[in-house]
Formats: sequence, C-alpha cells, structure tokens
Amino acid sequence: MSEKKSRPPQDRPWESGWAPDTTRAPGTRRLWLAGALALATITACATAITVMNREPVEPEHRAAEPTTLSSSAPGGLISFATPSKGGTQEAGAGRGHASPSPTPTTGAPSAAPSPEPAKKSPKPPKASSGSPKPPKTPASHGTSIRSVNFPDRYWRVREGYVRLERIGSGSEQREDATFQRVTGLADSSCYSFTTADGRYLRHRSFVLVANTNDGSSLFRQDATFCPRSWSPSGPVALESVNYPGRFLRHRDFRLRLDPYENSHLYRSDVSFRMVAGLS
Repeated sequence: MSEKKSRPPQDRPWESGWAPDTTRAPGTRRLWLAGALALATITACATAITVMNREPVEPEHRAAEPTTLSSSAPGGLISFATPSKGGTQEAGAGRGHASPSPTPTTGAPSAAPSPEPAKKSPKPPKASSGSPKPPKTPASHGTSIRSVNFPDRYWRVREGYVRLERIGSGSEQREDATFQRVTGLADSSCYSFTTADGRYLRHRSFVLVANTNDGSSLFRQDATFCPRSWSPSGPVALESVNYPGRFLRHRDFRLRLDPYENSHLYRSDVSFRMVAGLS
C-alpha cells in the first residue's frame, strides 16, 4: 500500500517537494461564466435602448383615391374626392357639384395637372334695345323675307320646304313667298309665320318646312323664332326658341337651323330683311 502523505501547505511547497498545479489560473470557469453573463446583459441593454429610442413611423398620408363620378357626369370623368374637415360628410351634401381637386400633401404624390380649359366660342348677338319690338297685328298684305347677301331672292314655300328663290311675276309664286307674321306661339316677344293656306313655318330635323299646327308644345316651339339684330337699323337674324344659338340660315338656298359661327359669311347667310308682301 502506498504511503499516504498529508498535503503540505501550499505556501510551503519546499518542505515535501510538492508543488501546486500552475497550468490553469484559479477561477477560470467562473470568469468565463461572468464574462458571458456580462456580454448578454450588455446585448440586452443595447437592444432595449434601440427599441426605446426608435420613433414611431407615422403612416404616410395617402393621396385621395380617384372616384368615378355618377352617370350624370359627362363621359365618366375621374374626380379626386377630398375628405371633409369635420370628419364624415352629411349624406347628400355637395351632390350635383364636381368634387374639388385634392390638396397636395408632403410625401404624397400630386395629382396630374388638369388640362387647359377649352377656349370659349364667340357668343351670338343678343336682343338689344335696338332690336325689333314684339310683332303687332300684321297688315293684310303680309310680309315677305328677303336675303341680305342675295337681295334678289326671297323665302318661298315649294313642295313643303322653304327655299331662297327668285320670284317672278306669277301670282302663285308671289303668294308662296308671302307670309303672315304673327305673335310667336311659344313666346309672345318672338315671331311665328303662317302661309296663305294656314300652315306654319317650323324647323324639323333642323330644316325649315311648312306644317299644319298639331297643337303640341313641341310644334309651338319649333314654329317660334326670336329676332336678333346686328345693329339697331340693320337686318335681323331669327334664332330658334328651343335651340338657342341656332339661327335660320340659307345654305344651298335651303333654309335650315345652323349653330352660330363667328364669320362674315355666316352673319350674311342668317341676315334677312322683312319687307312688304309680294302678293
């Protein structure tokens, strides 16, 4: 049996020849554990500080989404609806008006620029103080209507249509070119014209014809024309009651309703003089 020897004090290894193990520093395992714990603590603190210091990102303002206008809008236009300041908008508020354009906000894409407004077309002449007064009871000889740029031609009913023709000496032609100017059927300040056989001049499909009065509201409007004068003492142009902006104009010597044009030719074609009846 080996002899048991008592372990000498470590501070006096020379007494027994025993020396302590110096290959590993005392407490190495504890140092590693302490270091790992410190590293974990530092990592956790750094993460917490990063999370706490991070500012909440505000959601970007979304641009107003385009909404299709109702069927009353022409062509299904696209409008940008802007939310009301007070939150929800009352039901039915703002109907019948186009939605306003959205106000650009920071970070939100701006809406595409609206197209330039179309140029306004020139307005036709309006009735002025120098325009002819409302018609009175016509004289028994009637009224004939002569063209300004073709002064040798008059309105004449032929085959149901009103044409601009030269009138000879025959009684039938002269009767066809003579009308009774009466108070407008649809507007007392305007004119209506009747033929010798009691028919009225009216526009149908924008062409001037002679028809028997059927008593309808449409007929009364089609047979009523309002005088418009270019100058107080000048000739008159006859504007339709139910198609404002369209005037009786001769084209290819046939009378029809044409929309107003700002041209010398148009103004000449729609200008007429009312003279004493030819018959």
